[in-house]
Amino acid sequence: MPAKLPTRKLGASGLEVSAIGFGCMGLSHAYGPPVERQAGIALIRTAVDRGVTFFDTAEVYGPFANEDLADEALAPVRDQVVIATKFGFDIDLATGERRAGLNGRPEHIKAVADASLKRLRTDRIDLFYQHRADPAVGRSTSRLRLETFERSMKPPRRSRCEARVCRQSSSR
Repeated sequence: MPAKLPTRKLGASGLEVSAIGFGCMGLSHAYGPPVERQAGIALIRTAVDRGVTFFDTAEVYGPFANEDLADEALAPVRDQVVIATKFGFDIDLATGERRAGLNGRPEHIKAVADASLKRLRTDRIDLFYQHRADPAVGRSTSRLRLETFERSMKPPRRSRCEARVCRQSSSR
């Protein structure tokens, strides 16, 4: 049986997560070469055994490799954990090529959500938020796309975008 850590509720979303979360980024992106897949899976599962219930990943980490790794590690305990993933960079969803700039266009948000659901092999994204605000797309446009996505989630949940953007968007 996993250890029990203190929990926190995330904003108005009602999501309850362990007070300590696990950011998966470093397993496949940013801090040197990716870890061996089995070592990454073992590390994530050890975190679960120690009571961590909140795991953060993103399409940009790898790209795509981090969501794949998180899926494999968390599949046996999917209903006991909260998975957050992000969108916002301009990444070709077919090739993984990271193009310059950001992409917060509504059709891209939907495509990223669909692709993330497939990579995570799940029926839901517990927390879906914008990694970086796209200055070329109005904040209200990205917000409307997120709200549409939120209504389609089962159960419906509030997703969040970059904190600064959410505060500005909600004040308009």
